[in-house]
Amino acid sequence: MDPRVRRVREADVEAVVALVHALAEYERLSDECTMTPAQLHSALFAPEPALFGHVAEADGEIVGFTLWFLNFSTFDGAHGIYLEDLFVRPNHRGTGLGRALLTALAEECVRKGYSRLEWSVLDWNEPSIGFYESLGAAPKDGWTVYRLTGDALTAAGKDTLTRP
Repeated sequence: MDPRVRRVREADVEAVVALVHALAEYERLSDECTMTPAQLHSALFAPEPALFGHVAEADGEIVGFTLWFLNFSTFDGAHGIYLEDLFVRPNHRGTGLGRALLTALAEECVRKGYSRLEWSVLDWNEPSIGFYESLGAAPKDGWTVYRLTGDALTAAGKDTLTRP
């Protein structure tokens, strides 16, 4: 693994949360970003965590991160990694840190026998799309991401709870 990239430590939580909020601003989604350090700490460092992460450092400062979790392919019969977020501060882009973060996840997949590394990217984010494609990643045509959140999620969850 690139020496500038390592797993998230408890002492990194505040810096990672700040980067998550910077990512939300970049993606024009600041109004949707409410994560707190306590929430991230709980998710990453629970007795059996379901969230994992890496950070990228430059000159002793955390300037990039990934947060990811395991998924499972029923077709392959193997786990994979779903990359929830990858972000490198704009002034550190082009230094190889984004590539190093993705490489760390690819290495994790290979080492553990996972069959895939996948993520979503906003359609308008041409710089990221170009970066991902330069690594050999390809869009998954024919699939549309669906999401239940907020009132729709609550309503769907209540429907199942009220059935006999």
